[in-house]
Amino acid sequence: MAKKSTVTPLHDRVIVKPAAAEEKTAGGIIIPDTAKEKPQRGTVVAAGPGKKDEPVTVKTGDTVLYGKYAGTEIQIDGQDLLIMRESDILAIV
Repeated sequence: MAKKSTVTPLHDRVIVKPAAAEEKTAGGIIIPDTAKEKPQRGTVVAAGPGKKDEPVTVKTGDTVLYGKYAGTEIQIDGQDLLIMRESDILAIV
């Protein structure tokens, strides 16, 4: 497990570490960097407390699915992360 994040998101925001992009197809073909798709799965690194009447339902360590263009890319402690609203998360895996 990664070390505790030094950044705490506000309200209903969540910080997600995207999963690594696929290197090969199911048939064994190697995918070049230019053809790789953005991952749509990741692990929650930190979650805010939620809104006044709506607490956040995801917790640190959950694996989640999110939209293709969801969130904003940020870099914290040398890690590439995404910060997004909890409503951008589609499912907990």
